Amino acid sequence: MNTLLFILIAYLLGSIPTAVWVGKSWYNIDVREHGSKNAGATNTFRVLGKKPGIIVLIIDIIKGAIASLLPFYFYSGTTDQVVNLQIITSIVAVVGHVFPCFANFKGGKGVATSLGVIIGLHPSAALICMAVFLIVFLSTHFVSLGAMLGALTFPLSIVLVFHTQSFWLVVFSHVLAFLVILAHRKNIQRLLKGEESKMRVFKK
Repeated sequence: MNTLLFILIAYLLGSIPTAVWVGKSWYNIDVREHGSKNAGATNTFRVLGKKPGIIVLIIDIIKGAIASLLPFYFYSGTTDQVVNLQIITSIVAVVGHVFPCFANFKGGKGVATSLGVIIGLHPSAALICMAVFLIVFLSTHFVSLGAMLGALTFPLSIVLVFHTQSFWLVVFSHVLAFLVILAHRKNIQRLLKGEESKMRVFKK
């Protein structure tokens, strides 16, 4: 399969606006007009509820994982070439989620899709990231704080725990963590001011 085709498919996968489509087709609601006005799983939970939120979360993770794994299964090359192409398709998928061509380029922050690409690139590191997210979220009820600390765990785990030798994977892990932090800059301001909204998943 041609490299450009991999990139195109990864972007189209990332561009699937799950939150927008679920909201409009099932509830006649555009989640981008409510709550945080973000087309992601967290805002879907807040605006539409648990069931649609879980569906959006799972699909957004899956589309990132598929985009990341495409080169692994369908690209013929050396191990380094495959990993490098995986990194490219991962980046493109996250960009697609943030700027989806199927939803007027107004998407989400890319956290769930980022988790998906981490699962595809390094499943063991993904488990650590998810564990950190859950611990932080369940103890503080701040999704944003859990997402940011989970993202920061990715470069730390592949460097300090797994001693990854791939230079570009290490670079990508730092870039991805930075982008997640950047996407949450308004959340950081609200956290510092004590104005960030909490979310209690198990609340009746």
